[in-house]
Amino acid sequence: ENISDFSLNITDCAQVVVPEEVFFTVAAAGILENLLILIAVVRNKNLHLPMYFFICSLAISDMLGSLYKTLENIFIILCKMGYLTRHGDFEKKLDDAMDSMFILSLLGSIFSLLAIAADRYITIFYALRYHNIMTLRRALVILAIIWAFCAGSSIAIALFSYEAATVIPFTILFPLMMFFILCLYVHMFLLARSHARKIASLPSSTVHHRTNMKGAITLTIFLGVFLCCWAPFVLHILLARFCPHNPYCACYMSIFHVNGTLIMCNAIINPMIFAFRSPELRSTFKKMFYCSR
Repeated sequence: ENISDFSLNITDCAQVVVPEEVFFTVAAAGILENLLILIAVVRNKNLHLPMYFFICSLAISDMLGSLYKTLENIFIILCKMGYLTRHGDFEKKLDDAMDSMFILSLLGSIFSLLAIAADRYITIFYALRYHNIMTLRRALVILAIIWAFCAGSSIAIALFSYEAATVIPFTILFPLMMFFILCLYVHMFLLARSHARKIASLPSSTVHHRTNMKGAITLTIFLGVFLCCWAPFVLHILLARFCPHNPYCACYMSIFHVNGTLIMCNAIINPMIFAFRSPELRSTFKKMFYCSR
């Protein structure tokens, strides 16, 4: 907030304000959509597979991001009404808790995408050994490690967010993980081209290969949407930390609310991709809605 107030004095760019009604509507839609994903996976035993458990992990991360923005806006409204102060001890702890939730959402999304990418890689290139390599128990252990690491990191980063030694590794982690996933994709599609030629003579394998490649394409869409929705906010964090007095940086930071809205839009778009790309999920949704009627 101090940076935003200061930026008004050094730039002609006006603050772009998103109405609170828009925040609450988008956040509520994101929470409900991802909750539907979780319920569908729990109810359909055919979806009790490592891939869908990793997708559930991504859905939980998206829900946390939407919940964070909802609580933040409630906090701001209460401050405007005078029920809370901006610099009290309780408010400081509440702000740290919400920051920790935001960081947990970001880290959870990154590592969930990485787990999904690794799962797709094993599915495509080690199809015959997949069920031995990626067992359900092993997938649950991976998710437990991911969320334990993300929870510990989010608490540490939130507590020491004012230290450059904390901000720099956090902001570097985002492009580093995205670069690693991108390299995995390039390697995956290059090998897939040669792998497809070898199995072209096997009809059943070809069908299986096409199914796996469809999963890889779905993950590519996830990654593209994630970058478009989260990268502007991560850039805001970098600029706010390293060049808050620069007029050009301050001008970019004037669209802070828009960047926050993009994060919540990611939580809405991902479930739509699930429903559109997965026949099993579409079938489960239809059964859920018909039963409710």
